[in-house]
Amino acid sequence: MRPLTDTRILDLSRLLPGPFATLVLADLGATVDKLEDVGGGDLLRHLPPQIAGESAAFQLLNRGKRSVLLDLKRPEGRDAFRRLVATYDVLLDPFRPGVLDRLGLGHDALRADNPRLIVCALTGYGQTGPLAARAGHDLNYVARAGVLGAQGPPEGPPQVPGSQVADVSGGMWCAVAVLAALRERERTGRGAVLDIAMTDGVLGFALPTLAAALAGGASPAGAPARAGEEPLTGGLAPYNIYLSKDGHAMALAALEPKFWRSFCEGAGLDPEVDALVPGPHQVELKDRLAAVFLERTRAEWEAFAAERDCCLEPVIDPRTAATDPHLASRGLLFEIASPRGRVPQLRTPVTPRDASFAPAPRAGEHTRAVLRDAGFSEDEVEALIRAGAAREAR
Repeated sequence: MRPLTDTRILDLSRLLPGPFATLVLADLGATVDKLEDVGGGDLLRHLPPQIAGESAAFQLLNRGKRSVLLDLKRPEGRDAFRRLVATYDVLLDPFRPGVLDRLGLGHDALRADNPRLIVCALTGYGQTGPLAARAGHDLNYVARAGVLGAQGPPEGPPQVPGSQVADVSGGMWCAVAVLAALRERERTGRGAVLDIAMTDGVLGFALPTLAAALAGGASPAGAPARAGEEPLTGGLAPYNIYLSKDGHAMALAALEPKFWRSFCEGAGLDPEVDALVPGPHQVELKDRLAAVFLERTRAEWEAFAAERDCCLEPVIDPRTAATDPHLASRGLLFEIASPRGRVPQLRTPVTPRDASFAPAPRAGEHTRAVLRDAGFSEDEVEALIRAGAAREAR
């Protein structure tokens, strides 16, 4: 028995943010039924790279879930959806504000049918505000929240991040909010509408820069800091990336004096007092450290890090993460069996280690089972499936 074993979630989301949220909740034991459109289902299914004929990312995000196809463009599909939602604890709504209202399936209407329903409304900019109706993607949200603007280089525009920070954190905030709402419902018997905006959720990732701005915008040295020059965005030589003798990137994060002293003692450097304070002198110190790192290979620096407590690690390419000794020891990547063969999976911090998982579902694989669970008769089930098949054929 996992913590959410008796919790039922109907998930309308696709791509990354919503499915990440429901992956976490499914790992915690919730029944997650993924409602997909009969016109092709979740777009992520079809995107490369693929494993066994389906998107590898889709298979990572959707293990243990069921898939139901329903045509919400038809009156009978919308009626069926309203009946269906009434049997769930949580609805994950990933659409822009007003989309479900235009279908006659707004949050108020659904909660009138089921006052215990928790609607988790995940959007880019929120249910209110001047940008509420605007389309966007991860890059837009980190830009608007100020996260992107904190990145360097100082002499040019910020670089596109190598990870989807707003998408993944948006999913995590959904999971946190749903868990809190379920606990609140135990006390009150009432559900809620949760307004989760990815821009809101990612703002905390800009906290160091935001704190400096709220304090007046000056660095500890007194001058306004440019993007890429603050302590945690590239402004400090002891907190930076350097290339080893054999061309491998090494991440040094010796922010505290004790770690900086340990690194310097091992590398034969003078642990300068102002090395941990931003300022023009950091340019020369970075050059000195770059030269020091070129004296040893990655393997030699890893041996150095094992001997000295100095916050030094190699930069791991995610394509080789499965072979990294530490990540492998934690079991963060594993495989599950599916009719399409062995499928690789990602373990989150809450993924149970002693549980078995069903593979990601085929589109509509569980339509009959999901509708039957909600009390639909066999005739009603078959009529809805025929209607969906007719639209898909067109």
